[in-house]
Amino acid sequence: MRHLLLVSTLLTSLFAVGCGTPTAGSSCNVTGFLCASGTAALECKVGKWVELPCKGTNGCKREGEVVKCDMTGNVAGDACASSAERKGLCTADGKATLECIDGSLKQTNMCRTCMVSGETVVCQP
Repeated sequence: MRHLLLVSTLLTSLFAVGCGTPTAGSSCNVTGFLCASGTAALECKVGKWVELPCKGTNGCKREGEVVKCDMTGNVAGDACASSAERKGLCTADGKATLECIDGSLKQTNMCRTCMVSGETVVCQP
């Protein structure tokens, strides 16, 4: 059985958005996250805004200074936050684990059942 850390759905916003609306691919010079829509967040990575899908039922929401991105519906190939690197989650059907590797989710294990226990992903082979 392989244990993986749960991808934190709390992404701390460390900046205030200035004039204009940032879009994926446009330049940035800040650190942090913001909600681009109800189903996507943006992260400033290496000087460009990168879109991060939030496909879970809670989508993307800002609560005070915290951006919450529900990744529970995300799939292999979806982009993931730099803060989620080498962390994992269960697939929506609970049959596999996904891990954030080099900025995107990769399927890492097949499971009979996958569940989250605290901040640990438990995959029963």
